[in-house]
Amino acid sequence: MTRRQRARLSRGIQYAVLVIVVAVIAFRADWGNLQQAFFNTEVIGRMFPRVLIVALVNTLLYTALAFVFGLLLGIVIALMRLSSVGPYRWLASAYVELFRGLPALLVLFFVAYGIPNAFPGFTLPFLVMVTVGLGLTAAAYMSETIRAGIQAVPRGQVEAARTLGMSPARTMVTIVLPQAFRIVIPPLTNEIILLTKDSSLVYVLGVTAGQVELTKFSRDMLNTTVNSTPLLIGGLLYLCITLPLSQLVRRLEIRHAKAR
Repeated sequence: MTRRQRARLSRGIQYAVLVIVVAVIAFRADWGNLQQAFFNTEVIGRMFPRVLIVALVNTLLYTALAFVFGLLLGIVIALMRLSSVGPYRWLASAYVELFRGLPALLVLFFVAYGIPNAFPGFTLPFLVMVTVGLGLTAAAYMSETIRAGIQAVPRGQVEAARTLGMSPARTMVTIVLPQAFRIVIPPLTNEIILLTKDSSLVYVLGVTAGQVELTKFSRDMLNTTVNSTPLLIGGLLYLCITLPLSQLVRRLEIRHAKAR
């Protein structure tokens, strides 16, 4: 047999094994029991419309607020890490190492309960706690992405701007950052996907019925109905958010590769 024939035979065997495994699972599974446990139409009816107008909306809101806060803070941290002033670089490096090493759950907990204990009588609104708690961790990752994007901009762009008489600040804002963001848009979109999933940690703050996100809502419905259907519906709604974002990332990466 030639090499091509052996490769074709190997692929055929792999496909056949896959079909057999899928067929065995399909015939052996108790689909009626699965439908009752994970796709109970009565339970689904009890979830709507609150799962959309409360849980899904809150998930999107928490994600958007944390992303905007993390992006703004990430830009500041990235510029500090690139600064010629030593203390700025040290502070920024310490921030990145600290918040990249801490789980987002602990950061949320420290923001919600550490600040009121450190400053008695000072309390943060719920949305502010969510935004800061999730955004602090996201900013550590986004700052490194933005820093890499800034460093990827050709040095000649900066030199040309300075030759035209632009100040360092104006050069950074009008020349460097716009080009850097074209480079880092795909990884920043990935950060939105991670924040969407991290929003499920908001339960540690103690949420009310109007503040629940998808995971908390699904878990509460699971406890009420003693059925796994809410978890499946919650997972599908997460996929409705993350899958389009994943496709957007791929398209942006292809577009950026063509532009280069």
